[in-house]
Amino acid sequence: MKSPIDGTLANVSEVTGQAILAEPPIPVAIDAYTSGNITEVIEDEGVTIETEGVMVQGILGVGGENRGEIVMGTSSPNDELTHSIIRNEHQGKIIIGGSFLTLQTFEKAKQAGVAGIVTGGFDYGNLSKILGYSLGVAITGSEDIGPSLIITEGFGKIAMAHRTYELLKENENKFASINGSTQIRAGVIRPEIIVPFEKLSGVGEEFDESEMAISEGSLIRVIRAPYFGKVGQVKSLPHKLSKMESETMVRVAEIEFEDGNIEIIPRANLEMILT
Repeated sequence: MKSPIDGTLANVSEVTGQAILAEPPIPVAIDAYTSGNITEVIEDEGVTIETEGVMVQGILGVGGENRGEIVMGTSSPNDELTHSIIRNEHQGKIIIGGSFLTLQTFEKAKQAGVAGIVTGGFDYGNLSKILGYSLGVAITGSEDIGPSLIITEGFGKIAMAHRTYELLKENENKFASINGSTQIRAGVIRPEIIVPFEKLSGVGEEFDESEMAISEGSLIRVIRAPYFGKVGQVKSLPHKLSKMESETMVRVAEIEFEDGNIEIIPRANLEMILT
């Protein structure tokens, strides 16, 4: 019996006599995502790349990996990124917005071929319209939506954190990699934008374990309602457990937000911002 394809005989069942033929493998080219030095070659799989640069993480994102030059779309973190700002010359660029953008703005950016958008806030209903379904449990990154979208603060009109905005502004016109992949549950993954340094020093900044733990004076972001997305500083860390509205006893932190308000927040609802 003549095989209808070129390839290999992958399997023959001794029970049924069924023969399975496999076509020749199709080579798949995978983009390296970011530039850097190859530190390890994994045979038949790929390589490990090490790089130094600037990294900003958001609180939620959609869309996979993209690349492009950073362009500031607004003049302040409080401004809305409107559809009139998006132009054809933004094709392949990563646009940094301020406090908000509408579905209309996103659609125009998609038509213009924008690589990515970073914004402080976005409307949850519009996010569902972009995806075509309700987000639910946040495990994202495989959506084919055009531009990668990163929300840095939360849902609604929320000004991007000043530190985040200024850091991105300092790197305007530089080449960056953006990835909207997000996973909220075990093995947390945050959406990110990475600006690799053009020249590697060979000595990256290292953090001691004590610097990674939340302590008095730490800059933090709240990752649960009702203060979702707000940035503040740890004022104190009470030793005693505190009772929450759910009547659970948890460890808490006294947080002073950027507007001067002080709130008691469960430590599990905080993530540290390294500066």
